[in-house]
Amino acid sequence: MNSLTFTIISVFILWLGYAFYGGRIERFLGVDPNRPTPAHTKFDGVDYVPAKHWLVLFGHHFASIAGAGPVIGPVIAVSLWGWGPAALFVLAGTIFIGGIHDFGSFFISIRNDGCSIGDVAERIISRRARLIFSGFVLLALIVVVAVFVYFCADTFVVEPRIVLPSLGLIPVAILVGILIYSFRVNLAASTLIGLSLLVSLIFLGQRFPIDIPGGNAMFVWPIILLVYCFFASVLPVNILLQPRDYLSSYLLFFGVAAGIAGIITARPDFTTPPFVRQTANAGPLWPMLFVTIACGAVSGFHALVSSGTSSKQISSERDAKRIGYGAMVVEAVVAIIAIVAIGAGFSGMPALNSALSNSGPVNAFGEGFGYLTRFILGKYGKFIAIILLNSFILTTLDTATRIARYILQEIFSALDRYLATALIILTGGWIALSGEWRKIWPIFGSANQLVAALTLIIITSWLVCQGKRAKFTSIPAAFMLITSVGALILQLTKFIVERNMFLLGVDIALLILAAAMAAEVYKWVKVCRKA
Repeated sequence: MNSLTFTIISVFILWLGYAFYGGRIERFLGVDPNRPTPAHTKFDGVDYVPAKHWLVLFGHHFASIAGAGPVIGPVIAVSLWGWGPAALFVLAGTIFIGGIHDFGSFFISIRNDGCSIGDVAERIISRRARLIFSGFVLLALIVVVAVFVYFCADTFVVEPRIVLPSLGLIPVAILVGILIYSFRVNLAASTLIGLSLLVSLIFLGQRFPIDIPGGNAMFVWPIILLVYCFFASVLPVNILLQPRDYLSSYLLFFGVAAGIAGIITARPDFTTPPFVRQTANAGPLWPMLFVTIACGAVSGFHALVSSGTSSKQISSERDAKRIGYGAMVVEAVVAIIAIVAIGAGFSGMPALNSALSNSGPVNAFGEGFGYLTRFILGKYGKFIAIILLNSFILTTLDTATRIARYILQEIFSALDRYLATALIILTGGWIALSGEWRKIWPIFGSANQLVAALTLIIITSWLVCQGKRAKFTSIPAAFMLITSVGALILQLTKFIVERNMFLLGVDIALLILAAAMAAEVYKWVKVCRKA
């Protein structure tokens, strides 16, 4: 199949999903543009700050939820099961599960004073449900901080030319934030200044690569990144986090545009088969494909962003669909480009598998993206791809730190933002620098999808409280719960065979979490029926 035909069909299906199914969900939820949002009713100048324009918040939200997931997941899925199953789940999953999951968690957080999805669980189900959910999510976020600190530092070591634009964007973002919110400079002019400085940093990075000699890079870079995360968490959201993610989103949009333009100009045919095998080394097509693709179709982490930072910044409910559902659709486009880059960017499965085994999924995507964009970006295609991935990682990293701080403060209200952030940084830094994250990461995909399942259950419970029929969310919730639990049970047998007691214990703990949450919801349903 020709990649251009595949891309046109995929983008058209995603547009239909956004326009019609997303519009139906918008009407079903009861979006009210005249209702004040928490950014106005709870304005505090630090966390609750209305975004200057919906595009600013869209940029922050999209850059935060994307991470490396919509690239890494599809890359691995194509190599294991084929581009056909990967594309089907990206398209169907985004429209019927991921979009609703993101939009729903965003909306109910807006309607509950910008509280996290865990806090909403306490309001409508029970305090125990909140503690179960929030405690697990907090641990998951600390692992995200640790892993992404390591991955980001690794990209600095592999490609020193991206250091200057990546870290230099921080002072540029602060400048843009001050221009927009303190000096009231026009958004277009502020954006132009920020993007001009960013482009200059990219060119300077080419000329002045920054490399740390002496074999200390994987210690120094994580420390620098953790210090950045601390300030990104405690500073007012409109001074650093929001403008940095907003400017980063232009890099990401450029990458999407370049990828689509590359597909149009190169028009390569798929060189790998649409279906490779039913059972791969990672396990059978179901459930492992669905937890491998993750962010490209649905991700529990998205709910943490929606209800963690974005719901505190939206100026009007009018923009809820654009940000909540729309950002998920754009992320799916990124996943489609990744599928094309891998499925059509190599000479066949042997070449693809060789690239993955020798250089890993990040470099493999860089090579495939470079091949697609060779007529657009020339020899810089792979370099641009790695900058884009690094930008994804950094935006997820700083947002994860801030959300973890919110949740920790919700659990322990006596903690101020400085101490809460310090605890997150110290714990995540220890896991990153000690290498302990490697022990947990193999099970993280299943855990992430379990968060998505539990989030959909909470959304369903809230809708029932509002007197609404919740089939839009209850069916995806059941599917994701069965799938994530199925993946955990499958991995459980693997850990028993391998005698990996650590991951066996984590797996059992996650299954107990799922059972405990289901029990809390069951109790709540019984009470509702009696009432």
